[in-house]
Amino acid sequence: MGHDAFMEPFSNSFCELQCKIYFLLLGICSALKLTVPSHTIQGIEGKPLNLAVDYNFNITASEIQIIWLFEGPPTTLKYLLSSVNQSVVPDLEYQQKFTLIPPNASLMINPLHISDEGNYIVKVNVRGNETIAASQKIQVAVDVPVTEPIVHTQPSSGAVEYVGNITLTCTVRKGTRVAYQWMKNGKPIHASPSYTFSSNNDTLLIVPVVKEDIGNYSCLATNPVSVMESEIITPIIYYGPYGLTVNSDKGLKVGEVFTVDVGEDILFDCSADSNPPNTYSWIQRADNATYVIKYGPHLEIPSGKVTQRTIDYMCCAYNNVTGKRDETHFTVIITSVGLEKLAQKGKSLSSLAVITGISLFLILSMTLLFLWKRYQPYKVIQKKLQSSPDADYRKAQTFSGHENALDDFGIYEFVAFPDATGCSRISNQPVSDSDFIPRQDINSTVYEVIRHIPEQDHQE
Repeated sequence: MGHDAFMEPFSNSFCELQCKIYFLLLGICSALKLTVPSHTIQGIEGKPLNLAVDYNFNITASEIQIIWLFEGPPTTLKYLLSSVNQSVVPDLEYQQKFTLIPPNASLMINPLHISDEGNYIVKVNVRGNETIAASQKIQVAVDVPVTEPIVHTQPSSGAVEYVGNITLTCTVRKGTRVAYQWMKNGKPIHASPSYTFSSNNDTLLIVPVVKEDIGNYSCLATNPVSVMESEIITPIIYYGPYGLTVNSDKGLKVGEVFTVDVGEDILFDCSADSNPPNTYSWIQRADNATYVIKYGPHLEIPSGKVTQRTIDYMCCAYNNVTGKRDETHFTVIITSVGLEKLAQKGKSLSSLAVITGISLFLILSMTLLFLWKRYQPYKVIQKKLQSSPDADYRKAQTFSGHENALDDFGIYEFVAFPDATGCSRISNQPVSDSDFIPRQDINSTVYEVIRHIPEQDHQE
């Protein structure tokens, strides 16, 4: 078998393969491609809407046909328009509403209505050496913009803390597919034990109301084509009284005691957090009895006309809506000493002056303590001597030879020394007659007298 005869089957198979690849590539190159939006197109009622469509192909075309169809909710197809080589043939029913935008296959809908929501189908046919076709579907949603929301409050007269409930309802006059979001002081409100929402969020229920629920509430209404917020509304919540206090522009306040100078007219203010405002009454206690002296948040006391130096008062706050009350007691002390001025001067002292004063006080105290310890024993002895009988006191003076026994104050020790010579032993120190002390008894025993003085020892 020759070489050519052996290769002939392979050559035929290779040619067939080449032909198949050629026709396959020809089909791919001549394919028609349509480009449409991949997401749902949002339209606004009453506004125009453009459905942009682009197509391209790679063959020589002798005729191009474009067809638009509408698929509504009943899933029935409606013919809108068609064109051949840019010659438009509209449906007579829709010719004023749908317009083909050349040079591509885009469709203009003007005006747009809710009934225009649905699927729009575009089909393009291209005829040349062969006819190729392609179609795509575009989904259109039509919405009505929301109007400004209106919030209604029930009860409109308000609710009492821990007793009543408040319901806020948000409504819009126009709008489709509306979503509601409640706001408090500019921040979203989330579900909690106190806040409950309806199924579509258009109603907010506050159960029960408390003081902390007071704030600026608003409703945010949104849909795919618009966002609107309501006016601020502040629900009425009755509460209190809380934090009752009494203050004054004069006097020195320590705790619940006001100290004032004689002659000063003092104005007291009584205040508490409450809604509605409290009713205040001032009560004075005297002679184991109490009586109302004034109504209102202010009380003026002319201290110069008050006979008592210490007076007890009480301020009572009452909320006539919540039915709650609170009271606080305080005492006024009227004095002629300018305590308030003294306190103000004390506050103005520097730290160095305070330290210096404390140091001087400690030094003085230690000096006095030292002197007291040094001279206290002398005073005790003198007191005892003065309290003893006069005879004893005079006897002590005669024995010592001194007019004042304090001069002989001390502790004396007697020491006996036997004297073999029998002579009297005289102290080697010269003494005067007034200071002479006998030192020899009848048995010729010599005594030595040693005097001890506290703090130091002296041997005489």
